[in-house]
Amino acid sequence: MNMEEKEMMNNEEQAPQAEDQELNSAEVFSETDLLRKELEEQKEKFIRLYADFDNSKRRNAKERVELIQTAGREVIQSMLEVMDDCDRAEKQLQKSEDLTQIKQGIQLVFAKFRSTMHAKGVKEMKTIGEEFNPDFHEAITEIPVPDENMKGKVVDEVEKGYTLSDKIIRFAKVVVGK
Repeated sequence: MNMEEKEMMNNEEQAPQAEDQELNSAEVFSETDLLRKELEEQKEKFIRLYADFDNSKRRNAKERVELIQTAGREVIQSMLEVMDDCDRAEKQLQKSEDLTQIKQGIQLVFAKFRSTMHAKGVKEMKTIGEEFNPDFHEAITEIPVPDENMKGKVVDEVEKGYTLSDKIIRFAKVVVGK
């Protein structure tokens, strides 16, 4: 074989290799494009998901504020009836001389107030005679008691404690026996 023949054979061998390289680079290029496209789609999904989450978070915060305001408004509206009764009782106090009627009227107002509070979930804590519990009671002072059974128990209540739906909203201020 002469030099020209060798060169031609080399060129013929190189031509299929070049074609294979072109095909491989085309495959790599198209695979890279596919990966880029998929990455862009995933980014788009992520951005939409994050926006949905952010919107949901804002909506929940707004609904929470509205719920709190609405709940407060409900309580105030129910208390307005009691306030009207207090106004009527005050007028009767100025006009009437009958002490028993005045007492009965005031007791009716207090009863209505307590029932309205109870209907809204507010309940008084029972404290006197109970074992002192710092989770429910706030000890103002301790006093000596003659009865051994009353040691460590609530002897007097200075200020009542209240719960709202079984959650403490005000601790009872109490005097404990020692």
